[in-house]
Amino acid sequence: MATKINCLNPIAGVGLDMLNDNYEITDTFEDADGVLVRSAAMHDLDMPDSLKAIARAGAGVNNIPLDKCAEKGIVVFNTPGANANGVKELVLAGLMLASRDIVGGIEWVKENISDENIAKSAEKAKKAFAGSEIKGKKLGVIGLGAIGVIVANAASALGMEVYGCDPYLSVYNALNLSRNVHLVKNREDIYSKCDFITVHVPLLDDTRGMINEEAINSMKDGVVILNFARDILANDGDLAAALESGKVAKYVTDFPNANVVKMKNTIVIPHLGASTEESEDNCAVMAVQQMVDFIENGNIVNSVNYPACNAGVCQSAGRITICHRNVPNLISNCAGVFSGAGVNIEHMFDKSRGDYAYSIIDIASPSTDEMVKKLEAIDGVLKVRIIK
Repeated sequence: MATKINCLNPIAGVGLDMLNDNYEITDTFEDADGVLVRSAAMHDLDMPDSLKAIARAGAGVNNIPLDKCAEKGIVVFNTPGANANGVKELVLAGLMLASRDIVGGIEWVKENISDENIAKSAEKAKKAFAGSEIKGKKLGVIGLGAIGVIVANAASALGMEVYGCDPYLSVYNALNLSRNVHLVKNREDIYSKCDFITVHVPLLDDTRGMINEEAINSMKDGVVILNFARDILANDGDLAAALESGKVAKYVTDFPNANVVKMKNTIVIPHLGASTEESEDNCAVMAVQQMVDFIENGNIVNSVNYPACNAGVCQSAGRITICHRNVPNLISNCAGVFSGAGVNIEHMFDKSRGDYAYSIIDIASPSTDEMVKKLEAIDGVLKVRIIK
């Protein structure tokens, strides 16, 4: 029977073309084994028992109920880094737009389209749109993940003095960070030093509303803030007051909302960060690859609600995967099912992440429905799946 994949949003064909005859695209969410999604809201959807995985073609997952999915044993993937270059290029454009009044100049040209002597008039008018160069200015990059690192490197290559901070900086990203980027311990150091500040962090309790009155007061007068990460990283009321007073010279954001579009000295872009053909293709390919590897091999890469767990392609006679709560004795109880059936466990991979855990168990005999029933009966087990 074919594995049914439902697309809640249009997914680039280069990704869907990777699905072979073992997969069937279905229009029915209720029957789906896997779901591919971009921005569709899923919080109010009833998750069917058949659903095994959701792959988000993009990095942000605030449109997906992660805890609800984890509790049903549904693994949620995202595609970090797949759209990084597209976002980086728009951030660089944002730096230019904020430092020089390019938008104002373009609007002046549009308003004077009927002027027969517009070339001469422009020479007189252009002084009103003069700006400054970014070379030599200090840029603070808060969050050095896939996007933050390449923004920092690109800005450094353009001649900016770049400072970066990330308490969770990975070894991989640290190795890819230009040696010209100055690492600081916390974002408060960024606030006090930098002429431009760009945020590239996930939405957490610690980052929600992080651009607030207290943070802004510790920044340099006339600072420019760029937000291409999440809408509610900024407190709209505090930011509006700072823009009105001139404490913040410009706010560049990729997230329009009813408040920000009315603020003084803002450049609001209609969420175009990942809106490139290349980004959409990269996200689709990565999402499908992760979904297929999970369906066919049980491996988890880039999940946001379950731990990474990769056992490669099964070389044993059988493989069973288990989504479960991270509680004591559960693994030994699962092992007891196999020993009770006289089946030898050849390899076991078990990883935990917060309240949830995931196990891949390779056994010396083919998996059976009877094993699955006994595993499902164990308290704390959420979903069991036969891979082989």
